[in-house]
Amino acid sequence: MNSAADRETMRHSPPHTTTTTVTVAYAGGTERRGPITMGQANMIRCILRDDPTHINIHDVWPVPEATTVAAVTDALRALAVRHEGLRTTFPHLPEAAPVDQVVAAEGTFTVTVLDHAELPADPAEYAESVARAARAGRFALDREFPMRITLLTLAGQPAYVALAFSHAVADGSAMAILREEFTELLAGKELPELTSLPPVDLAAVEASPAGLRKSEASLRYWERILRTGPQEMFAEPRGRRPGTDEEARQLTLRSRRGGRALAGAARRTGHPEATVLMAAWCALVAHRAGQDSCVTAVPSANRFNTRVARSVTTTSQDALLHLDVRVPAFDALVARTWGAVLNAYRHSQFDSVRLWEMIDRVTTERGSHFGRDVVFNDVSALPAPLLGTDAQDGDDAGQELTWGPPQTLPTRLLAFTYRTAPRLHISLWAAPSLFTPEEAEGFLSGLVLLLEAAAAGDVPMEELSEVTGVRPAERGAGWLRVDGCWVSPDAVRETLGRAVGGLPVRVAEEPAGASGTDPHLTAYIARGDTPLTPEEAHRALTALIPAAGSGVLAPHHYVLVENPPTEPDRSDAWRRLNIIDEGTGRSRQV
Repeated sequence: MNSAADRETMRHSPPHTTTTTVTVAYAGGTERRGPITMGQANMIRCILRDDPTHINIHDVWPVPEATTVAAVTDALRALAVRHEGLRTTFPHLPEAAPVDQVVAAEGTFTVTVLDHAELPADPAEYAESVARAARAGRFALDREFPMRITLLTLAGQPAYVALAFSHAVADGSAMAILREEFTELLAGKELPELTSLPPVDLAAVEASPAGLRKSEASLRYWERILRTGPQEMFAEPRGRRPGTDEEARQLTLRSRRGGRALAGAARRTGHPEATVLMAAWCALVAHRAGQDSCVTAVPSANRFNTRVARSVTTTSQDALLHLDVRVPAFDALVARTWGAVLNAYRHSQFDSVRLWEMIDRVTTERGSHFGRDVVFNDVSALPAPLLGTDAQDGDDAGQELTWGPPQTLPTRLLAFTYRTAPRLHISLWAAPSLFTPEEAEGFLSGLVLLLEAAAAGDVPMEELSEVTGVRPAERGAGWLRVDGCWVSPDAVRETLGRAVGGLPVRVAEEPAGASGTDPHLTAYIARGDTPLTPEEAHRALTALIPAAGSGVLAPHHYVLVENPPTEPDRSDAWRRLNIIDEGTGRSRQV
C-alpha cells in the first residue's frame, strides 16, 4: 500500500486489523475510444486544478450478512464489465487536459481488504471515515481504475465496501445507481438491459447540431447573468472576495419540524417540496446578503431524459439560478422560483472550457470577479441516500444542530440537502469571515422558521427578519448599489490607486441621469507625466480585483487629469479640472 490514499486509509484503521490486497480481473467488454463528454470535461478541469479531497467523491455500500468476499468481488467485477464508464481512462500529454476517453475491453482492479478482530462501536461512521480518507490523492486519469475500493470485514465476514470515485466517471446519481445494482447482484437478481447512453455515445449526442445549439443557449444564459447580476452575494465590509478559500466547519441540521413544515408549505402553495425549499433558501440568502436577487449555483446531474437517466458517468455541471426576490410575499416567490429553476436547469449543459473563457472575458470587460459564492445541492431525490443521511434517525428530538469537521471550500455558503422527510436534513458550510458559529446556526434555524410560517400562511417578504431572526448584512453609509452590485467606493479607490502605481485617485458616484442612465462610478486619476490611458487603468485594476477586498467593481468611466485639486476629497473639485483623456475599459452590456 504505497499510495497517499492507501496510507490515509490505514491511518484511519483501528488496531488489530490485517490488510490484504485482492486483484480482480475483468473481461467481456468492448474496447472503444471517443471524445470526452461536457460533464467529463467539466469535472476533469476541477480534478486537474483542485485539492483531491474536495473533488473526489465517496460512498459506502453495506454488505448483507452471510456474503462472502468472493461474492463481493464478483459483484464488483460484474459492474465493471456492465458499465463502460468504470473501464474508462483519459490519455493525455503532460501539462495538457484530456480530450479523449478510452474504454478498455478487459483489465484488473484491486480491492484492499481490511479484516478486523472487532469493528468500532459505530461501524457505519468508521466505514465513512475510511471512504473519505480514500479521497486523498489525485486520480491518475490516464491509467488508474476510477474506483478505490476497501472491503471492511469482521473475522473474514464482509461488512462494508468503502469507495472513493474519480469525479470524471461518476457523480452522486451514478454512485447511487451502482450501489443499487451492487445490492441486487448480491441478492442474486438479474440486472435489466442498459437503456441509457454510455459516455462515448453521450459525447456524440452532445456534439450533434442539437447538442451544440443547447450548449450555445446555455452560454448566452450564463453571460446575461454574469453581465447584470451581483458578482458577490455577500459583498460587505467583513467579507472576502469570491473564490478566496476559507476553512468552514460542517453544520448539520436534522429537523422533524422542518420536514413537517416543508410538507405543509408544499401542500398549501401547491408546489413541489423542492421548489418551496429552493424559494426559502434563496429568500433567506438574499435577505441575509441584503440583495434584490439571489445568485446560487445548483449542481445539476443533467439526467432529465431516459438517454442519460441511469448512465454511470458524470453529468455534473452547474445550473446557475438568478432569482429576483422583489415580490411582496413568499407565495409569489415560490411561483417565480418554479420557472426560474427550470430555466436554470435547461441551461446547465455546456462546453465548460468555453464557459470559463466566457467568464474570464466578461468579468474582465465588466471589471468584476464572479465567484461561485453560494451553492445549494439538493441530493434528496437520489435513488439511494448518500452515506450518513440515516444517522440519528431514531432520535425523536424535534430539531438538532451538530457541528462536524472543517473543510476548505472556495465558496461562501454551501448547503447539501440529503433528505426532506421525515426529517429535513441539511449540512451547511458557512464562511467564518461572514458567519459566526451562532449566525450559521441561526441561518439554518431561520430556514426552518420560514418554512413553518409558510406552512401556516403567506409570509410578507418585509417580515423576514421578524419571522426568521436572520438580520441583513450591515455595510455602513459608504456602500452603494451600482450596476446590480454592492460596491465600496473607498475599496475601489484604494485598489485602483495600487493598480496605477500610487497615482492620486478619486472615485465618485454619478447619480442617475435625466435620460434614464443608472447610477454609476467615475474614477478620476491625476496621471501627471505618465502616459496612462483609461484602458490601461481598467486592465490594471481588473488584474487586482480577484485578490482585492470585498466590494470592488471597476468604475464605468475613467477621467484622466494632470494634477489633483487642492481639495482632493471633493468630487466637484475633480470635475472642474481640465480633462486630458477619458473613456472606459468596459465592453458592451447585455
